[in-house]
Formats: sequence, structure tokens, C-alpha cells
Amino acid sequence: MMELRHLRYFVAVAEEGNLTRAAEKLCIAQPPLTRQIKQLEEMVGVPLFIRKPRGLELTDGGAYFLVHAKQILDKVMVTIEGTQQIAKKRKTLFSIGFVPSVFYGQLPLMVRRLRKNKNLEIVLHELKTQEQIEALKTGKIDIGFGRLRIDDPDVEQELLFEEPLLAAIPSGHELGTHSPSLKELSEFPMITFPTGPGAHFSDFIQGVFYNRGLKSNVSQQVNDLQTALSLVASEMGYTLVPEQVHKLRREGIEYVKLQDTSITTQVLASRRRGDNANAVMRLVNTILEELVENRRTGRYS
Repeated sequence: MMELRHLRYFVAVAEEGNLTRAAEKLCIAQPPLTRQIKQLEEMVGVPLFIRKPRGLELTDGGAYFLVHAKQILDKVMVTIEGTQQIAKKRKTLFSIGFVPSVFYGQLPLMVRRLRKNKNLEIVLHELKTQEQIEALKTGKIDIGFGRLRIDDPDVEQELLFEEPLLAAIPSGHELGTHSPSLKELSEFPMITFPTGPGAHFSDFIQGVFYNRGLKSNVSQQVNDLQTALSLVASEMGYTLVPEQVHKLRREGIEYVKLQDTSITTQVLASRRRGDNANAVMRLVNTILEELVENRRTGRYS
């Protein structure tokens, strides 16, 4: 019968690509580890590794198995941590993932509303949209708020609203005297965020220019919004941000509307598919509906 130790051993070997190093990492001898991996392959019924003189490589089946083995181990850890949290505080744990640019609008209002429920323990995780999808599948978060469409059969995404893009520019810059066009902006150094593997907001921004036959002049790529704004304040260039970000007042920065007001970015809520039945999620959905309606009718922008 497959046990969690089989998965832990497999992940360690897959990550190290070497039985000796994996055994050292796991603090066990190599021969027992070799037997456990062989036993796992027999249980799965397919080879998970290709044995080579300098180490091990995952087969296609092994690569697939690794993704799901990690998810299972993460799910177990999240379950343990959640159980401990509930036992200590006797509260229902509800975890929210978010990208920073959505936290300058109505999301804090929702969090404050939820925290008034004394039976809830609210935990926040700053995660990129792709990271939110994985966190939903492992149970690390219960809902995520991001800006990118991610196609995954286990997750459903709801469009809450769209908001215009603004240009964050250095104070006193010539771009601040009017609403600039994308063509004008393409002639100035641009700072994009975030970077790294997978889909990002920076990819969306690049697409905004590309779809209009333009090429942006990217001078810097940084990991987060705050760093991007710091570089803008240092007169290193400009960056494009969602409208909500203008609530973040920074010395040395002005926010200006674009000439093309039809350029918008989405705000999406991501949930596990079919996970709308429990009482907490129903409460979250009710609050979200109210906040979105407030924005639509102009009571909140």
C-alpha cells in the first residue's frame, strides 16, 4: 500500500536527481531509499526515473507524478496546520490569496467585514495568480484575487469588474501634462512587474502594446509593485498600474489617465470548482456582490 513516506522519498529523489544526495537529505541510508523507490514504481506500475551514469532523470510519467505528489504532501501539511489552528482558537480558518494591486481597493473592506465574525480566523497570503491556483488546489487558500485568466479544470474564476490602467510617472514629467497615448509611452523607458516563470501582469502589459502594433521600451523588470513605484519615483521610467493603485500615495509619483480609456485590466476571484456551498463562502460571496455593486453604481471607485 502506498504511504506518505513513499511520496516524500520520491519528491526528494526527484528534486536531487541523485539517490545519495536524497538519502543524505532524508537522513536515511541509500539502500533502503533505493528499495522504497523501486517499491513505489511497482505500485504505480510505470517507471518514474531513467537511470543514468550521473544520476536520475524523471520519465514523462514521473514528471506528472511529481506535480501531484507535491500537491498531496502540501494538502496534508495544510490540513495539519489548519487542524492545529482550529484546536487552539476553535475558529474556522479562511485563507485569502491576493496580488498586491487588488489590495488598494475594496479587498480590505471585505477582510474587515469578515473579521467581525468572531468564529472566523482570516489569513492572508500574497500570491501571484498562478500561485493562487496551486494554493487553491492544495487547500492553502480558500479564495484568490488576481488579474490573469488561468485555465485549470479544478478552479473557476469569476470576473468581478474591470478597471482602467493608469500611468505612474515621475512628478513633474512631461507626460503628466496630458493623457498620454500608448505610442507616446512607447518612446519612454518602462518598468514592468512582476518577473519569473508563468503568466504575469507584465505579460498582459506587453500584450497591450503588441496588440496595437507597438513595442514597449522596457528598461527594468522587477519582482513587485512597490519596487516598480520606487524606481518611478527615482525617475528611472514609468510603469502602468491598475486604477486602484492610485490610492497608494507615493512622494515623487503622479498617476495620469491614458488617452485610450478602453484599456482596462480585470479583477478576478478564483475558487475551487463547486466550492460555494459552505456557510463561510456564502458570506464571502454576499459581501463581494455588495462591494462590486457599490463600485458599479459609483459609491466606491
